[in-house]
Amino acid sequence: MWQSVIAILGTLAGASMTAWFQQRSQRAERAAATATTHRRDALDAVTDLVTALADHRKAMWLREEARLAGADWADARTASHATRAAITAPTVRVTILLPTLATTAQTAATATYTLRNATDHTALAAAREDAITATDQLTHAAGQLLAA
Repeated sequence: MWQSVIAILGTLAGASMTAWFQQRSQRAERAAATATTHRRDALDAVTDLVTALADHRKAMWLREEARLAGADWADARTASHATRAAITAPTVRVTILLPTLATTAQTAATATYTLRNATDHTALAAAREDAITATDQLTHAAGQLLAA
């Protein structure tokens, strides 16, 4: 009789341990999947922001170049408004998914906006270089953060 009780208790203990290990394994798999998804979403957000900044930088360059040359820049102005609006969503996504990059992302956006109303071609070129540098800093910071 005692042998039966011991056998039943051993079986129950084994089943409990097996269930515990399976649960722990599943929890680890879910955590890894969540981390992978977050990293992918964060990378997509940074990529979208950098692309939007590049598009706006180009649109602002064309707009301001036309304005400084005295040419009709109405179409370029309309295009720059569209590209500026396209910066908002990826900036919000970066800020939410990677809050430590919020300031760097905003700095890159502000540097790109600074191309507006350049006083001459030299100032426009300098503002463009500053915007490129700020975007490169964002890319570098994101790369370091996501590689960790």
